[in-house]
Amino acid sequence: MPSPHRAIGSFVVRHEHPLPQREVTPTEVATMTRTRIPTAHGSRPHVGLCMVMSLDGRTVVDSHSRQLSGPADLAMLVALRRIADVVIVGASTAIIDTYDQTVRQDLPIGVVTTTARLNPNAPLFAQGPGFLITPEDTVVPDGFRVVRAGHKTVDLARALEQIEGNFAQLEGGPSLNAAMFSADLVDEINVTVSASLVAGKGPSLVGSAIPLMHRFHLAHVVTDEGFAFLRYLRAR
Repeated sequence: MPSPHRAIGSFVVRHEHPLPQREVTPTEVATMTRTRIPTAHGSRPHVGLCMVMSLDGRTVVDSHSRQLSGPADLAMLVALRRIADVVIVGASTAIIDTYDQTVRQDLPIGVVTTTARLNPNAPLFAQGPGFLITPEDTVVPDGFRVVRAGHKTVDLARALEQIEGNFAQLEGGPSLNAAMFSADLVDEINVTVSASLVAGKGPSLVGSAIPLMHRFHLAHVVTDEGFAFLRYLRAR
Protein backbone atom coordinates (compact mmCIF):
# COMPACT_ATOMS: atom_id res chain seq x y z
CA MET A 1 0.00 0.00 0.00
CA PRO A 2 1.39 3.45 -0.85
CA SER A 3 2.50 5.51 2.09
CA PRO A 4 0.11 8.41 2.70
CA HIS A 5 3.17 10.54 3.43
CA ARG A 6 4.17 10.20 -0.22
CA ALA A 7 0.61 10.28 -1.54
CA ILE A 8 -0.32 13.65 -0.09
CA GLY A 9 2.52 15.40 -1.83
CA SER A 10 2.07 13.80 -5.24
CA PHE A 11 -1.66 13.89 -5.91
CA VAL A 12 -3.97 16.40 -7.47
CA VAL A 13 -7.69 15.73 -7.74
CA ARG A 14 -10.43 17.44 -9.72
CA HIS A 15 -12.72 19.87 -7.92
CA GLU A 16 -16.15 19.56 -9.56
CA HIS A 17 -18.44 21.51 -7.22
CA PRO A 18 -18.84 24.34 -6.54
CA LEU A 19 -17.68 25.85 -9.82
CA PRO A 20 -15.23 26.63 -11.29
CA GLN A 21 -13.88 23.16 -12.02
CA ARG A 22 -10.15 22.99 -11.34
CA GLU A 23 -7.34 20.79 -10.13
CA VAL A 24 -6.62 20.96 -6.40
CA THR A 25 -4.41 19.21 -3.87
CA PRO A 26 -5.78 17.12 -0.97
CA THR A 27 -4.55 19.83 1.40
CA GLU A 28 -6.67 22.43 -0.39
CA VAL A 29 -9.68 20.11 -0.20
CA ALA A 30 -9.23 19.52 3.53
CA THR A 31 -8.78 23.16 4.48
CA MET A 32 -11.85 24.85 5.93
CA THR A 33 -12.42 27.20 8.86
CA ARG A 34 -13.61 25.17 11.83
CA THR A 35 -14.38 26.57 15.28
CA ARG A 36 -15.66 25.16 18.56
CA ILE A 37 -19.42 24.62 18.87
CA PRO A 38 -21.19 26.31 21.82
CA THR A 39 -23.00 23.90 24.17
CA ALA A 40 -25.15 24.21 27.27
CA HIS A 41 -22.08 23.48 29.40
CA GLY A 42 -19.38 25.29 27.43
CA SER A 43 -18.16 24.27 24.00
CA ARG A 44 -16.94 21.28 22.03
CA PRO A 45 -14.82 20.74 18.91
CA HIS A 46 -16.38 20.81 15.46
CA VAL A 47 -16.74 17.09 14.59
CA GLY A 48 -16.06 15.82 11.08
CA LEU A 49 -16.71 12.19 10.10
CA CYS A 50 -14.17 10.78 7.63
CA MET A 51 -14.93 7.40 6.03
CA VAL A 52 -14.74 5.49 2.75
CA MET A 53 -17.70 3.47 1.52
CA SER A 54 -18.74 1.40 -1.49
CA LEU A 55 -21.41 2.40 -3.99
CA ASP A 56 -23.93 0.47 -1.89
CA GLY A 57 -22.83 2.05 1.39
CA ARG A 58 -20.61 -0.68 2.83
CA THR A 59 -17.50 0.39 4.74
CA VAL A 60 -15.65 -2.91 5.12
CA VAL A 61 -14.39 -5.70 2.86
CA ASP A 62 -12.86 -8.73 4.60
CA SER A 63 -12.86 -6.91 7.96
CA HIS A 64 -11.06 -3.82 6.65
CA SER A 65 -11.62 -0.74 4.50
CA ARG A 66 -8.33 -1.04 2.55
CA GLN A 67 -9.89 -2.69 -0.51
CA LEU A 68 -12.30 0.23 -0.84
CA SER A 69 -9.57 2.84 -0.58
CA GLY A 70 -6.87 4.06 -2.95
CA PRO A 71 -3.85 6.40 -3.01
CA ALA A 72 -5.91 9.58 -3.45
CA ASP A 73 -8.28 8.55 -0.65
CA LEU A 74 -5.30 7.95 1.64
CA ALA A 75 -3.92 11.35 0.71
CA MET A 76 -7.26 12.95 1.56
CA LEU A 77 -7.37 11.15 4.91
CA VAL A 78 -3.88 12.31 5.81
CA ALA A 79 -4.65 15.89 4.74
CA LEU A 80 -7.60 15.94 7.13
CA ARG A 81 -5.56 14.36 9.93
CA ARG A 82 -2.90 17.00 9.41
CA ILE A 83 -5.31 19.79 10.34
CA ALA A 84 -7.27 17.89 13.01
CA ASP A 85 -6.70 18.62 16.68
CA VAL A 86 -7.77 15.11 17.71
CA VAL A 87 -8.99 11.85 16.13
CA ILE A 88 -11.89 9.97 17.76
CA VAL A 89 -12.32 6.23 17.07
CA GLY A 90 -14.06 3.21 18.53
CA ALA A 91 -12.06 0.50 20.27
CA SER A 92 -12.51 -2.08 17.49
CA THR A 93 -11.32 0.40 14.87
CA ALA A 94 -8.29 1.30 16.98
CA ILE A 95 -7.34 -2.39 17.20
CA ILE A 96 -7.79 -3.07 13.46
CA ASP A 97 -6.20 0.09 12.09
CA THR A 98 -2.73 1.46 12.71
CA TYR A 99 -2.08 5.09 13.52
CA ASP A 100 1.66 5.28 12.88
CA GLN A 101 1.28 7.20 9.59
CA THR A 102 -0.78 10.17 10.70
CA VAL A 103 1.81 12.75 9.50
CA ARG A 104 1.73 14.51 12.87
CA GLN A 105 3.21 12.30 15.54
CA ASP A 106 1.65 14.52 18.22
CA LEU A 107 -1.92 14.00 16.96
CA PRO A 108 -4.03 12.83 19.94
CA ILE A 109 -6.19 9.77 19.25
CA GLY A 110 -9.13 9.21 21.59
CA VAL A 111 -10.45 5.64 21.78
CA VAL A 112 -14.07 5.31 22.91
CA THR A 113 -14.59 2.20 25.06
CA THR A 114 -16.93 1.13 27.84
CA THR A 115 -14.63 -1.67 29.06
CA ALA A 116 -11.07 -0.28 28.72
CA ARG A 117 -9.94 -3.76 27.63
CA LEU A 118 -7.01 -2.46 25.66
CA ASN A 119 -3.27 -2.88 26.01
CA PRO A 120 -1.60 0.14 27.62
CA ASN A 121 1.71 -1.08 26.16
CA ALA A 122 0.43 -0.87 22.58
CA PRO A 123 2.37 1.74 20.56
CA LEU A 124 -0.70 3.97 20.31
CA PHE A 125 -0.66 4.44 24.09
CA ALA A 126 2.91 3.67 25.16
CA GLN A 127 4.70 5.60 22.42
CA GLY A 128 1.98 7.87 21.04
CA PRO A 129 -0.60 10.36 22.28
CA GLY A 130 -3.49 7.89 22.50
CA PHE A 131 -6.03 8.18 25.31
CA LEU A 132 -9.27 6.49 26.39
CA ILE A 133 -12.78 7.95 26.48
CA THR A 134 -14.79 5.91 29.00
CA PRO A 135 -17.77 6.08 31.35
CA GLU A 136 -16.98 7.41 34.81
CA ASP A 137 -17.59 4.01 36.40
CA THR A 138 -15.28 2.00 34.12
CA VAL A 139 -12.24 0.49 35.83
CA VAL A 140 -9.23 1.59 33.79
CA PRO A 141 -5.83 -0.12 34.16
CA ASP A 142 -2.78 1.97 34.98
CA GLY A 143 -0.92 3.44 32.04
CA PHE A 144 -3.78 5.15 30.21
CA ARG A 145 -4.70 8.79 29.94
CA VAL A 146 -8.48 8.99 30.32
CA VAL A 147 -11.40 11.31 29.59
CA ARG A 148 -14.45 10.19 31.58
CA ALA A 149 -18.11 11.06 30.96
CA GLY A 150 -21.38 9.24 31.60
CA HIS A 151 -22.37 6.12 33.51
CA LYS A 152 -22.43 2.62 31.96
CA THR A 153 -22.11 4.22 28.52
CA VAL A 154 -20.00 7.15 27.35
CA ASP A 155 -21.76 10.52 27.36
CA LEU A 156 -20.20 11.64 24.10
CA ALA A 157 -21.39 15.23 24.34
CA ARG A 158 -19.85 15.74 27.79
CA ALA A 159 -16.69 13.90 26.74
CA LEU A 160 -16.20 16.21 23.76
CA GLU A 161 -16.52 19.25 26.03
CA GLN A 162 -13.42 18.00 27.87
CA ILE A 163 -11.36 17.69 24.67
CA GLU A 164 -9.33 20.68 23.53
CA GLY A 165 -9.09 22.02 20.00
CA ASN A 166 -11.36 23.23 17.22
CA PHE A 167 -11.58 20.14 14.99
CA ALA A 168 -12.16 16.52 16.01
CA GLN A 169 -12.00 13.95 13.22
CA LEU A 170 -14.33 10.97 13.73
CA GLU A 171 -13.09 7.80 12.00
CA GLY A 172 -15.61 5.12 12.99
CA GLY A 173 -16.47 2.42 13.30
CA PRO A 174 -20.17 2.25 12.45
CA SER A 175 -21.36 1.80 16.05
CA LEU A 176 -19.54 4.91 17.24
CA ASN A 177 -20.74 6.80 14.17
CA ALA A 178 -24.31 5.78 15.02
CA ALA A 179 -23.95 7.02 18.59
CA MET A 180 -22.49 10.32 17.43
CA PHE A 181 -25.27 10.87 14.90
CA SER A 182 -27.91 9.90 17.47
CA ALA A 183 -26.53 12.60 19.78
CA ASP A 184 -26.43 15.09 16.85
CA LEU A 185 -22.71 15.65 17.32
CA VAL A 186 -21.58 15.32 13.69
CA ASP A 187 -21.09 18.69 12.02
CA GLU A 188 -19.37 17.58 8.83
CA ILE A 189 -19.21 14.42 6.71
CA ASN A 190 -16.18 13.74 4.52
CA VAL A 191 -17.02 10.54 2.66
CA THR A 192 -15.12 8.90 -0.16
CA VAL A 193 -17.41 6.91 -2.47
CA SER A 194 -15.35 4.08 -3.90
CA ALA A 195 -16.05 2.83 -7.42
CA SER A 196 -16.86 -0.61 -6.01
CA LEU A 197 -19.99 -2.61 -5.23
CA VAL A 198 -19.71 -4.90 -2.22
CA ALA A 199 -23.23 -6.24 -1.48
CA GLY A 200 -23.81 -8.63 1.39
CA LYS A 201 -24.49 -7.62 4.98
CA GLY A 202 -21.28 -5.86 5.94
CA PRO A 203 -21.10 -2.74 8.13
CA SER A 204 -22.53 0.49 6.76
CA LEU A 205 -21.53 4.08 7.40
CA VAL A 206 -23.80 4.57 10.39
CA GLY A 207 -24.45 1.04 11.62
CA SER A 208 -27.65 0.56 13.61
CA ALA A 209 -28.45 4.14 14.53
CA ILE A 210 -31.91 4.90 15.84
CA PRO A 211 -34.16 6.36 13.13
CA LEU A 212 -33.42 10.05 12.66
CA MET A 213 -33.46 12.79 10.04
CA HIS A 214 -30.52 15.19 10.03
CA ARG A 215 -30.21 17.58 7.12
CA PHE A 216 -26.81 18.29 5.58
CA HIS A 217 -25.91 20.47 2.61
CA LEU A 218 -23.35 19.60 -0.05
CA ALA A 219 -20.20 21.71 0.34
CA HIS A 220 -18.01 20.23 -2.38
CA VAL A 221 -17.43 17.35 -4.79
CA VAL A 222 -13.94 16.23 -5.79
CA THR A 223 -13.15 13.30 -8.10
CA ASP A 224 -10.19 11.11 -8.98
CA GLU A 225 -10.18 7.98 -11.16
CA GLY A 226 -13.75 6.99 -10.36
CA PHE A 227 -13.60 7.95 -6.68
CA ALA A 228 -15.86 10.77 -5.48
CA PHE A 229 -14.87 12.77 -2.40
CA LEU A 230 -17.92 14.47 -0.92
CA ARG A 231 -18.17 16.97 1.92
CA TYR A 232 -21.51 17.66 3.59
CA LEU A 233 -22.04 20.22 6.36
CA ARG A 234 -24.76 19.95 8.99
CA ALA A 235 -27.66 22.35 8.40
CA ARG A 236 -28.26 23.75 11.89
